[in-house]
Amino acid sequence: MSENSKRSVVVERTSSGRFVAVNARGESISFGTSPDSDQATGFTPVELLLAAIGGCTAVDVDAATGRHADPTAFSVTVSGDKISDELGNHMTNLQVAFTVAFPDVEGAERARAILPRAVKASHDRLCTVSRTVELGTPVTATVANS
Repeated sequence: MSENSKRSVVVERTSSGRFVAVNARGESISFGTSPDSDQATGFTPVELLLAAIGGCTAVDVDAATGRHADPTAFSVTVSGDKISDELGNHMTNLQVAFTVAFPDVEGAERARAILPRAVKASHDRLCTVSRTVELGTPVTATVANS
């Protein structure tokens, strides 16, 4: 394992139920208590997990399709069910749904054509986050009709 493969963040408590994660570059994101709490603000850790899955695959797909045309719409919806069972709390039924539209410009047809392949490549081998999660929890990736 090379030194360049190391990734880390530091999570610090800022107040009751509130935390900040700081990466090696000094960037930070605040998060905290669950949405059921009276103190609910910002993202919960589960929402950060969903955002990480969506963000990772969005970066992959944008890199592949953006070479051909800039999208007029690009969103990724990541959802799942938070359950508690004999295995404890965990997420199931993880879904990643892309909605992408391209203008009628040169390269747009190519971008539209490679979109499903780019989503599949991200899901099957490129997105480190969903690949890591999927080793224990399946992730389904789809392309929504736009």
